[in-house]
Order: sequence, then C-alpha cells, then structure tokens
Amino acid sequence: MPFVELFAPQGALDGDRGRRVKERLVAEVMLAEGAPDSAAAREISWLVLNEPQAWFVGGKEVGDDERPRFVVRVSVPAGSLDDAKRADMIQRITRVLAEAEEEPRRLYDRPVAWVHLIEIPDGNWGAMGRVFRLPDIIEFASDAAVTA
Repeated sequence: MPFVELFAPQGALDGDRGRRVKERLVAEVMLAEGAPDSAAAREISWLVLNEPQAWFVGGKEVGDDERPRFVVRVSVPAGSLDDAKRADMIQRITRVLAEAEEEPRRLYDRPVAWVHLIEIPDGNWGAMGRVFRLPDIIEFASDAAVTA
C-alpha cells in the first residue's frame, strides 16, 4: 500500500512521457514492495504529483533552461520492506524517471532524482475511521485478490 509523492518542476511531466511516468511509478513501487496485483491493492496505492512554483538548489533558483530535478517520496507501512526491496524500489523508480528523460544517464551520474523511503510505524496508518496495521492492509489487499 504505497503512497507516492512525486515532486517535479511545473510542466516537467506534461505530455505522454509524463503520463507514462505517473502511471508506471505506482505499479513499479507495488512490484518492489511485493503487493498483490489486485483491484484492492491498486485502490489503496496512490500517487500525488506536486509541482512547486520554484525549485532551489544550494540557495539558487533552478532556471527554466535547466533539466528538471525530481524527488520521489514513498510512504509504506513499516515492516513491508527489507534492504533488498528498498534497493529494488529505488532502482525501479530511477529507471522509470530515466526512461522519460532526454538525457537518461544524468539520473545515474548526478544526484538529480532523490528517492525517500518513509516507513510509517505500525499503528500510525489509518483509513475508514480506524487504525490499519500491516496485517490489516495485507488482508484487505489479499481479500480482493480472491474476490476480484
């Protein structure tokens, strides 16, 4: 059950390439997390695009003539990731961003796309007016896989 926040400069993800990034990011994160491919798992796997009005690096505003930078924050329930899943998730996210780039190598050569993995402590994730713990989330996603 990932919640993905994608930060990109305004307009950087417009058009077909941007649409593909937005569609693929959640799917790739779900694969890395090991989530089932069910209607319920997709229903609780969200992406929000944030397009800040200004982007600063080292105190200097990034100009319109510069290639975009990205931050991807992925919030998941604590206990759903291990080191191998974290590494896989970061690789998948970087690959999705790079495939949409005119200069894909720059995402591997320079720190222009940061990935932050945020693991929400058990008991601090809630929906439908109640606390959802990792077993509850797994049950929700799995039940729909059987009934879908």
